[in-house]
Amino acid sequence: MSCCRSKVFKCMALVYALNTFLKSIWPSWLFEVISDQVNGSGKERWMCDQARALGFARFGSLSSVKGVFRCYFPGGEEDNMLWVAMAGTHQIWALFLENGKLPKRSESKAGTCVRFAGSGNEENRNNAYPQKAGFAQPSGLAPAPEEPWGCLYVADSESSTVRSLALKDGAVKLLVGGERDPLNLFAFGDVDGKGVDAKLQHPLDVAWAPDQGLLYVADSYNHKIKVVDPKTRQCLVVAGTGEAGDVLGPGLTESSFNEPGGLCVGEGGRVLYVADTNNHHLKVLDLDTKTVSLFPISLEDAVDSAPTKSSGPCKVPKLPKSASRVNMPPLAVSPGQTVKLELVLSLPEGTKLTEDAPSFWTLSAEGNEWLVGNQVVTGDIQNLSQPLSIPAILPKVLKATEASPSLTLSVWVYCCLAGGGACMMKAASFTQPLQIGSTPRNGSVTVTLAHAF
Repeated sequence: MSCCRSKVFKCMALVYALNTFLKSIWPSWLFEVISDQVNGSGKERWMCDQARALGFARFGSLSSVKGVFRCYFPGGEEDNMLWVAMAGTHQIWALFLENGKLPKRSESKAGTCVRFAGSGNEENRNNAYPQKAGFAQPSGLAPAPEEPWGCLYVADSESSTVRSLALKDGAVKLLVGGERDPLNLFAFGDVDGKGVDAKLQHPLDVAWAPDQGLLYVADSYNHKIKVVDPKTRQCLVVAGTGEAGDVLGPGLTESSFNEPGGLCVGEGGRVLYVADTNNHHLKVLDLDTKTVSLFPISLEDAVDSAPTKSSGPCKVPKLPKSASRVNMPPLAVSPGQTVKLELVLSLPEGTKLTEDAPSFWTLSAEGNEWLVGNQVVTGDIQNLSQPLSIPAILPKVLKATEASPSLTLSVWVYCCLAGGGACMMKAASFTQPLQIGSTPRNGSVTVTLAHAF
């Protein structure tokens, strides 16, 4: 089964998660996204030339990520590029997974993110120069790097077109849909035809079948799946009645969908997997038998739960370079005492914590892990209206070689504008040196760690 497009897809045994809300791309499985975030700071940004990915490439900011696809670039190593459909800026970006370069560009290091095509204007403009071309909320990508195609197919939703983006020089051409006026974004419909005579309505995804040399299209607002032959530019209906529904069969064109938004080609091009968005179903189109079925998904009943804390030493995620670093004055303590770290954070004016986003803290003692032992060393940040108390109990028996160790409290906070709009990630760390006496004592010592983002 080839790479699937939706909010999450797997490619080459690596998962890339599209977080449209936080405007970021994450590799690794969902429960490890913070420490392995590839690109995106959660801020709106116009372009990303030379932006650096957070963690993997250290910094970057994305805008309304709608589709990504991994493939090689001609002349480069296989699977060395992650293509990004940036709906918010109407552009196609490239994230280098290995060192390489785009046509007529200088060498880029692994982790560099650059704009490949799109002026940033919301248009249906085709052009031999990629950065003069215009897209209108590109939402789905399908690379066809092999000859004679050598291109990236783009489902350009707001122009109701499917476009081709040449990998050798970045030239953008119309495949089907739309019309010749680049400023007319209302040339939509539901018409089988060739090139500009074919009409689509808000296509959200495309999937390439290399064995057949055919391109499949999720024609969202027409509630249909269509197929395009790039040689003839002929576009035809494969499945769907044209009316929103949830009917299986008896044939492909008697089956109904409700705004299908994702496609995947499988089993040598004989099967299509469809994300039937508004029906909340995954459907399987057997192109040999002309039938539609539901993809079986079974989950064991379980009580929903999510750990908010963990104890013992843990791998601390790397702070971004933009993080504030606060060095506290030394604190006099005794063996056996509890150091209470009172965390007081202030968000930027007009923002609030992002609901359901993983704001959290970690406690570490680099080089002196014996200080934290099996204590709670990470937890969620859910409320900033009052101080968050984080205890660290010092051992009663100290290691003789470590008289002045330090505790480090690091925080990652996700916040959005209170009225909606841009979201961002803020980070900070507090380093608290300890002057530990020789006489054990009970009780606690409190220190306030305050910071305004």
